[in-house]
Amino acid sequence: MSEKNERRWFIVQTYSGYENKVKANLDQRIATMGMEERVFRVLVPVEERVYVKDGKTKRMRRKVFPSYVLVEMILDDQSWYVVRHTPGVTGFVGSGNHPIPLTEKEVAEIMGKIGKDQAKPKMEIAFKIGDTVRVKAGPFEGQVGPVAEIVPDKGKVKFTITVFGRETLVEADHTDLEKIL
Repeated sequence: MSEKNERRWFIVQTYSGYENKVKANLDQRIATMGMEERVFRVLVPVEERVYVKDGKTKRMRRKVFPSYVLVEMILDDQSWYVVRHTPGVTGFVGSGNHPIPLTEKEVAEIMGKIGKDQAKPKMEIAFKIGDTVRVKAGPFEGQVGPVAEIVPDKGKVKFTITVFGRETLVEADHTDLEKIL
């Protein structure tokens, strides 16, 4: 391993379900071994999603990369040893003992995905195209029709109803609809 004084992001593989424990262990090891100048950030990438089921909205956080933790560090023998020998770590992503850093583009994609600057979580809408829905609130309250399109990033559902004897495509917020079995 060569001595490069360059901060890079590396991917560390962990035992399944141990990502947060590895982060805590690694943060503690960095502090107790005085590695703050070599290992900077440890990140378990998670994204927040909103699920609507049975009319109830639930927020859930899920891991973007299960069994992996991101570490921003200057790679040298000592920093490699501290990270590699942390309980729960199975190894670095790379070839053999040579970890391969993420590219700037990959880091930007991951940071965008986990939403460091993202204000709204992603919507998970429980309806499928073809489901029959009834409007619970709004100007079309009581109307029934089949789902034609789902717009998850806006939380909207487009469905067809009959207005003045004509089929009309309308859009409503998914929270204003209920599925009819």
